Amino acid sequence: MSPFSTPSRLDETGPNALVQTPEPVNRFPDFVAHLVQRLKTLCPALGKAKIASILARAGLHLAATTIGRMLKDRPAPRPAPAAAAATEPAGQAARGVKADRPNHVWHVDLTCVPTSAGFWTAWLPFASPQHWPFCWWLAVVLDQFSRRVIGFAVFPAPPTSTEVRAFLGRAIRAAGAGPKHLVCDKGSQFWCAGFKRWCRRKRIQPRYGAVGQHGSLAVLERFILTLKSGCTRRLLVPLQLNAFRRELALFVGWYNAHRPHASLDGRTPDEVYFGRDAANRQPRVEPRPHWPRASPCAAPQAPLDGDPGVRLELQLDFVAGRRHLPLVTLKRAA
Repeated sequence: MSPFSTPSRLDETGPNALVQTPEPVNRFPDFVAHLVQRLKTLCPALGKAKIASILARAGLHLAATTIGRMLKDRPAPRPAPAAAAATEPAGQAARGVKADRPNHVWHVDLTCVPTSAGFWTAWLPFASPQHWPFCWWLAVVLDQFSRRVIGFAVFPAPPTSTEVRAFLGRAIRAAGAGPKHLVCDKGSQFWCAGFKRWCRRKRIQPRYGAVGQHGSLAVLERFILTLKSGCTRRLLVPLQLNAFRRELALFVGWYNAHRPHASLDGRTPDEVYFGRDAANRQPRVEPRPHWPRASPCAAPQAPLDGDPGVRLELQLDFVAGRRHLPLVTLKRAA
């Protein structure tokens, strides 16, 4: 080579680079970050822990911290078509009541849900009462062991104790069994002689939460918060009774069958209540091509299905077209 010629530049990147660093074994492909970011965009109410639980049920095990990093990073590039072708322990409750099995301890409570007419009212003595058409009154009964909603009822005004007892009787008949303990507050519907006599006839022991103390009915209060933040505050609550019941039935069905719970180790209420195999314990897929088969994955631990390096695509559906009720599945890219 002539002393006056320009030397060729050594490759710094690509397969011919002079210095090459191996890709970390635990690094997920870019399409996994894109999948997580797309799910967060389509369902912004989902947090990183909930996304981790939902994806684990679909077969992809990611830690919540990993999802948090993926959400903080800039949006991952969408894979090209060619490349694509290549918290509280379960069973615990207020006042020491512990559930050992389904239908052992139930919780019942009342709440009011504002309709599309809203709660706008004047000051007393001109304030509008809390009943239809300004709000609906909702009664909910929930199984403590499985967090499954056993039943609900809608009333146009605050229900009487007789109406609540009739609702509980229907819930017992639908479940085919009654609880041994029934946790409730000291509202007029429950703290009365008629309700206590009804409990004695049904061989149910009522357990009352502390008066005016937030968290004394924590299990059911948490569900009511989920119901309002995840359902009734995301739609115009209908003024028609049947339409409102349909919206509640859709949410309760999705909540029982598809929503994983941290207190249930990522299982759904139906899986615990009926003793079904947990979806997040089924064989998983592994998108990292060099991940050793014998190495553990993000909790919960699950065996590997097939070989590592699988490419995945997100498939997102919604119950009856309701955007607040997502159904997440993963399919192998062709």
